[in-house]
Amino acid sequence: MSIPFIDLKSQYVALKPEIQRRINAVLDHGQYIMGPEVRELEERLETYTGAKHCITVASGTEALLISLMALDLRPGDEVITSPFTFVATAEVIVLLGGKPVFVDIEPDTCNIDASKIEVAITPKTRAIMPISLYGQPSDMDEINAIAARHGIPVIEDAAQSFGATYKGKKSCNLSTIGCTSFFPSKPLGCYGDGGAIFTGDDNIAKAAREIRVHGQSQRYVHTRIGVGGRMDTLQCAVVLAKLGRFEWEIERRLEIGARYNKFLDEAGIKRVQQRADRTSVYAQYTVMPQNRSATELRMKAAGIPTAVHYPVPLNEQPAYRHLCCPGCTPISSKVATEVISLPLSADLSPVEQDAICATLGAGARSD
Repeated sequence: MSIPFIDLKSQYVALKPEIQRRINAVLDHGQYIMGPEVRELEERLETYTGAKHCITVASGTEALLISLMALDLRPGDEVITSPFTFVATAEVIVLLGGKPVFVDIEPDTCNIDASKIEVAITPKTRAIMPISLYGQPSDMDEINAIAARHGIPVIEDAAQSFGATYKGKKSCNLSTIGCTSFFPSKPLGCYGDGGAIFTGDDNIAKAAREIRVHGQSQRYVHTRIGVGGRMDTLQCAVVLAKLGRFEWEIERRLEIGARYNKFLDEAGIKRVQQRADRTSVYAQYTVMPQNRSATELRMKAAGIPTAVHYPVPLNEQPAYRHLCCPGCTPISSKVATEVISLPLSADLSPVEQDAICATLGAGARSD
């Protein structure tokens, strides 16, 4: 059996007529930049999340960058975040001359430990950027309360969690700003790069819309420093086509995730935990077996792909290690040696999932 890590092919087969219709509509009208599908998608996503404003952008990375620019991040400013994430989170801070301040994670959820944030705040702190890792939001109420006490905005890096909920509210509408990614492997993905910014703040929204088009308030009037950060009309069309199936896909992800949870708990295999007051869309389904290397080899031999998200915390990466004291985030360092992600997508069949669990379980007994 050969099982895809993320089954985009089956998804495309199911959505092919609508995807082709949407793409053909763009080809017919020829407005490849800022065409009507851009605003249509933004309106649909505003309705879905409950956020007042949605601004589509060129990627999840661009969403974070533009958000920090909209907050006027300056050289020397600090942004509190987690080291256990994809590099883009810290990358955009450093690109603007800021300093990422790394706070350690919870050992069971792998999200930032909210109890450790306040002590990291200094007069230079300009924002807090929690990551909704593996598809599950962080402790946003606690983080927002800390931020409010200090007058600091919160940017939810929701690149992996679009569609998840926290206490009944949608991810991306949980803080000052929410940023997501439509990279193809995400729960809601396009066929290239794409992303979006969400906010209830009119001034931030206005700034973000101008920044994404080179800082223009109107054609050839540049009121602020900007970037070429627009999401292509064709990519917006793809996401619009996928929205019709998205709620079904979220339900499937929840069902598959719950089935994995039941098996792993019964088998005594350690896994990333989900809190009762929120949902995870399982952008990655991540476990912590006793012997990761042996697990990788055994799964590969059975035709089951795996991945490690993430093998090295950002504060231990060559480009960023000078920004943090050695050993200051020990839980992140430990978890990075343990985690391994299993196949999960909405079209994963029970037969495939049974095969994955059987292989994983057999190894757990022998490791």
